[in-house]
Amino acid sequence: MTNPSSPPADGTAPTRAGLPDAEPTSADPARSRSVMDRFIDGIELVAAFFAGIVALDIFVSVLLRYFFALQIPDSYDFGRLLLGIMIFWGIAATSYRGTHITVDLVYANVSERTQRFIDVFATLVLLFVVTVQTYTLFDKVVNTRAEGVLTFDLRLPVWPFFLVSWLGDVSAVLLIAVRTYRLIFYPEFFGGRYQIKPVE
Repeated sequence: MTNPSSPPADGTAPTRAGLPDAEPTSADPARSRSVMDRFIDGIELVAAFFAGIVALDIFVSVLLRYFFALQIPDSYDFGRLLLGIMIFWGIAATSYRGTHITVDLVYANVSERTQRFIDVFATLVLLFVVTVQTYTLFDKVVNTRAEGVLTFDLRLPVWPFFLVSWLGDVSAVLLIAVRTYRLIFYPEFFGGRYQIKPVE
C-alpha cells in the first residue's frame, strides 16, 4: 500500500487524488503586462507611421515644386492636417515613455521617493488636461462634420483627419492612465529612475 503523499515512481509531480491538475488562470499578471506592452508598442508604431507620412509629403511636395514645377493637389491642406495627426499621436507616444523635454531643478535634487511622488502628481495633472483636450477635440470633429468643411482642391471632407487626430488623443489618455497605474503599483517598469536623465 503506497502513501498518497509520497511522489510517484515515474518522477512526476504529485497531485491531489481525484482532482485535476491546476491550470494557469487567465488573470496572470505577467501575461496582462505583456499584452499592455504590446498595446503601447502598437500606439508608438502608429505615431511613427504618421511621422513618416508627414516627412514623405513634405519631401515629395518640395521635389515636385522645385524640379518639375508641379504641385500635389491639396498639398497644403494635407500637410497641415497630417501634421496635426502627427502631433496628437506624438503626444500619445511620448506621454507614456516620459521622453519629452523636461527642465526641473527641484526634481533633480530631491530623493527618489519624492521624485516618484512628483511624477505621480504630474502624470495625474497631465491625464486631466489631455482628457479635457480629448473631449473638446471630439466636439471639433462633430462640428466640422456638421459644417461640411472640405479641402480646397479635391473637395475632400476634413473631418476624417480630425477623427484620426482625436483617436491619437484617446490613445494618449489611455497611455497616460497606464503610466499612472504603473507609477503607483509597478514603479520597477521605469527602472528605478522614473524619467530620463537630463542631456548635458
